[in-house]
Amino acid sequence: MERFLKLILAVCTILILSSAWVMAEEPSAPPGGASIEQGAEQAAPALAEAAPAEAAAAPGWDAKIAADTVWVLITAFLVFFMNLGFATVESGLCRSKNTVNILSKNVIVFCVTVVFYWAIGFGLMFADGNSFFGTAGWFLAGADNSPATGDAYSGIFASLSWTGVPLFAKFIFQLVFAGTAATIVSGAVAERIKYFSFFVFSAVMAIFIYPVVGHWIWGGGWLATMKTPFLDFAGSTVVHSVGGWAALMGAIILGPRIGKYTRDGKVNAIPGHNMSMATLGMFVLWFGWFGFNPGSTMAADADAIARVTINTCMAGAVGGVAATFASFITLGKPDLSMVINGILAGLVAITAPCNWVTPGGSFIIGVVAGLLVVYAVLFFDKIRVDDPVGALSVHLVNGVWGTLSLGLFAADIGGIKGLFYGGGAAQLIAQIKGVVVVGVYAVIVSVIFWLIIKAVMGLRVAEEEEREGLDIGEHGLQAYPDFVGTTTTRGLG
Repeated sequence: MERFLKLILAVCTILILSSAWVMAEEPSAPPGGASIEQGAEQAAPALAEAAPAEAAAAPGWDAKIAADTVWVLITAFLVFFMNLGFATVESGLCRSKNTVNILSKNVIVFCVTVVFYWAIGFGLMFADGNSFFGTAGWFLAGADNSPATGDAYSGIFASLSWTGVPLFAKFIFQLVFAGTAATIVSGAVAERIKYFSFFVFSAVMAIFIYPVVGHWIWGGGWLATMKTPFLDFAGSTVVHSVGGWAALMGAIILGPRIGKYTRDGKVNAIPGHNMSMATLGMFVLWFGWFGFNPGSTMAADADAIARVTINTCMAGAVGGVAATFASFITLGKPDLSMVINGILAGLVAITAPCNWVTPGGSFIIGVVAGLLVVYAVLFFDKIRVDDPVGALSVHLVNGVWGTLSLGLFAADIGGIKGLFYGGGAAQLIAQIKGVVVVGVYAVIVSVIFWLIIKAVMGLRVAEEEEREGLDIGEHGLQAYPDFVGTTTTRGLG
């Protein structure tokens, strides 16, 4: 019966998307009810008049657009490559019996995001509408008068007028960001969630959670239009803490893995099976972050790209150093998994302020991030929230910290001044407001959909399946079929 319901759900989804796409692709008549031919005839004189001026301006403008577009697409490809980093970090920090399941989730989450963000999410996030969400642009349908005419964007995507790259390039860049937000959830619910339940929640992230918050902040919504606007350059809040809040609710509703906590409150360590893979994944993510943050300039702006890049590198490196010492002091030895997460925490934290702080500011932000991630891991274990890979500590906690740090360390770059640079508390207060309302929204919507999925499909695999491993139970194959574990007993004589 459950498989039949899944099949019906999939068929209905495909039919709805197909019919809506066909309607969205139908050409619309020009204003005033004129036919397309009549509209072309009326426009011809104006186009002929404008042609000489356009031709004169085209060469330089085209070169600028081409450079900006190449930059945006290359950085989008780097962010796409981060999917490999998430997959290898998560699988490396989890047990071998769940590797196929984890890799499968990291593959399907991006595929699902592509479909639903294209169909609905991008329109909700960037199309014209109201202060809370866009109301057009479904299936990427809408006028784009840039760059062919040398004008800024017009039509229904007014919130994109600040960049001259083509609409499709902007979409691709935002698409890979949407995929990142959804992927964050995977790590916190690893080793116990049903595959198709995660599949459905990935669609929820791409439709109802990420795009709405993105509209508030990047799509001309109410947080971006406050007297002192809420700022988030590359997504500490929009991407990371949003994914973190959704992951936290999922981890709480799912409950901990079998054997993680004892009745007397003791925490049992469940080590990952492949630290080499986790380390490789960390470096892939770090590399991808050089697209994630600098690419958010959305233009080949040499000064801004250089500033954002050094700040990104600094915060990640310092986060790793801070986590090394924090884990040594707290646990007695420098824990590699903590160091990996310390680097990622620094990268998450600098994502919001990277364009408005100095390298000195990013150093401090990275130090705090590296310390926070270690103690946040211990805190979540203390309150019995099982997070196998530390996703909550990395993305949620440090997404919040990075967002707030902008209100402290913004160094009068682009007119943005934080508390420590004589700007007063206005920017910090705006950042606090944004963090709170985004958290409340993400928590409420996540809880609603997690509970709906739990009631309709079930969230957690059966106990027997969890003990055996989700590779066999959910997918019918193993990641390491030829691997045989051995135990060597050493005598004392």
